[in-house]
Amino acid sequence: MIATISLSACATGDTDPGGAVCPPVIAYDQAMRVRAAVDLEALPDDSALVGMMADYAVMRAQARMCEAV
Repeated sequence: MIATISLSACATGDTDPGGAVCPPVIAYDQAMRVRAAVDLEALPDDSALVGMMADYAVMRAQARMCEAV
């Protein structure tokens, strides 16, 4: 999970050339990513937040792809 959070940090974007609005991707500094990873690792494996954060990482990756188009 630490790797997922670390890979999630990127710059924000506006729109793609096709006119679809890309959601912004908030940039988190290294200290915030480390803090979040520590917090996430402290949760039990069956915590709902663990799964939600994994979903959030996927959505961030999709938003980055949207802005790259």
